[in-house]
Amino acid sequence: MKSASPLIRAIEQFLDRYAISLDRMIVAVSGGPDSVALLCALAALHARKRDPSKIRDSIFVIAHLNHRLRGQESDGDEAFVHQLHESMNAAGTLGLELRCENVDIGSLAREEGANVENIARRARYDWLTRLAKDLAIPFVATGHTADDQAETVLHHLLRGTGLRGLSGIAPRHVLAAGVEVVRPILHVRRGDVLAYLEEKRQPYRSDSSNSDLKYTRNRLRHELLPHLADCYNPAIVSLLGHLASQASEAAADLEAVAQAILAQAELPKAGNRVVLDKSRLALFPRHHVREAFRSIWQREGWPMGEMGFRDWDLLAGLVLGESAAVDLPGGIRAVARERVVLCGPAS
Repeated sequence: MKSASPLIRAIEQFLDRYAISLDRMIVAVSGGPDSVALLCALAALHARKRDPSKIRDSIFVIAHLNHRLRGQESDGDEAFVHQLHESMNAAGTLGLELRCENVDIGSLAREEGANVENIARRARYDWLTRLAKDLAIPFVATGHTADDQAETVLHHLLRGTGLRGLSGIAPRHVLAAGVEVVRPILHVRRGDVLAYLEEKRQPYRSDSSNSDLKYTRNRLRHELLPHLADCYNPAIVSLLGHLASQASEAAADLEAVAQAILAQAELPKAGNRVVLDKSRLALFPRHHVREAFRSIWQREGWPMGEMGFRDWDLLAGLVLGESAAVDLPGGIRAVARERVVLCGPAS
């Protein structure tokens, strides 16, 4: 009997480890190789493992968001996903539905004066979260791979990150109450993804923007990581993945510390500004204070994409009397008064 591919084995291990059922799931599909391989593998496993008693309740949804950033190419991606859905239904995939949405990301980015990639990511997850809540589906699966993880960790490291940034992409993450994003192929190499698609003779789309070297991530993918693998360590992708896992474990411990600090130091809000007791915060080690601010930013939904180690450390310095005010990326301002520190939108 032919053994399962590395991709199938990795997905099965992931689902078993986290006790994730395939009976109700959304799969985010861009049309690219990673998401197409994930969809095909999950659909195959869904057909093989589904509980006959739950067939009526089973719902397996392909979700595609057209960002309208690449004109006809973006529309071609959407058309491809429609065709993929039709072909899978024709092949007998049960309970498979399709949801598509269009968002003009370019216009949004111009209106907000924000980074296109950050706006696209936010719009994608906002839509997926709404869709999951509307359909009462607990899991949204995305096709991030080990190569994406390595690129993310390296990107964060070069930008100047803290320990949480080294955690990279989380295997699972809560999007909203009752909705989680899960990443079943996060430990799968892109080469294994392509091998799976070739074996299945499954077509996919190629995003031309992934070759544009004006984007930092593309330079990491096509230049830096291959250089590190060729000249320093061929296992660089695996090493960065292991680093992310270890950093994630340590970051979880720090998050618990940060929550304990905020329970002692946070005061009632002043409008849309978070208020902290300066003297209580100052009792804790500097690196714990940085983590407390990180937790606040994440909870409040303030922009974190451009925040680096220096920004978090400036906030800690504010508590310790090293400055009186700090202006931060995304229009957030923190001000130290005699007894409190206030953080919030500058406007």
